[in-house]
Amino acid sequence: MTLTAPPPAAPQTPVGGGALQTLRYLLLAMRPKQWSKNGVVFVAVIFARRLSDPRDVALGVLGIFFFCLVSGVVYLINDLVDLEKDRQHPYKRYRPLPSGRLQPRTAAIAAALIGVGSVALSAALSPLFALALVAYIALNLLYSFYLKHVVLLDVFGIAGGFLLRAAGGAWIIGVEISAWLYLCTLLGSLVIGLGKRRHELLVLEGSAATHRKILGEYTAEFLEELISIVSSALLVSYALYTYFAYRSHAMMATIPFAVYGIFRYLFLVHLKNEGGAPEEILLRDRPILLDIVLWVLSSGVILYFFDKP
Repeated sequence: MTLTAPPPAAPQTPVGGGALQTLRYLLLAMRPKQWSKNGVVFVAVIFARRLSDPRDVALGVLGIFFFCLVSGVVYLINDLVDLEKDRQHPYKRYRPLPSGRLQPRTAAIAAALIGVGSVALSAALSPLFALALVAYIALNLLYSFYLKHVVLLDVFGIAGGFLLRAAGGAWIIGVEISAWLYLCTLLGSLVIGLGKRRHELLVLEGSAATHRKILGEYTAEFLEELISIVSSALLVSYALYTYFAYRSHAMMATIPFAVYGIFRYLFLVHLKNEGGAPEEILLRDRPILLDIVLWVLSSGVILYFFDKP
């Protein structure tokens, strides 16, 4: 039984068009559906108990906005680097750049302007946050040209992006975050990265190594073993975080939400083979979305009413 789904219908929109059409395709190429991952930036505002501070809330929202812009820049760069390979991919060939709806020169100019502009504007808010943006862009450039071709380091490259989001969120409001939270961010992003690799390996089947050479270094069994190890470490780390990071230990009441969220994600990855687009799982899968909402609400109630500093 094949795990591949039929490819989407080819776009009917003709190549070319006016400025508005170009802007539309540019936005699509920046993959706004994946921007939900930048919500990690706001974690610092929640866990530093700054939701009652309008200034810090506004800074957190601006931090998400700037990370959305630079992550969009990264996607443009990735598509430019992988242009020829993506044209052979069953799904990626319909993206604006591989399909020819967005010209490479336009994408390159936009990436440079948006990247430089975002860093310059964010530096006025917080030099450290601007440094996080620069590091994020640099890491992803390193990923595009080197890390994604090195076994295991390719997955750590993905995880590094999440760590920089978490750090940037703390730096823009000027607070420190528990080392436990960084550890949980690292482990959670590794689970996502490994699930993504497994999905690619199974969907592309025999042509996986042809599309992405590094996939030839992996097997589904090896990735599943790594996912099992990392997800177990994530559960233990989160439980220890809730116990040691707060005086009352009341945050331990949120552990069931974390356990269910991880179990649900693993169910979708292993039995539904939906690990290729974790950001779409977040938006589409109602049980996970509800679980996240309940986790955030319960965490907020505990932090702001039962475990005040």
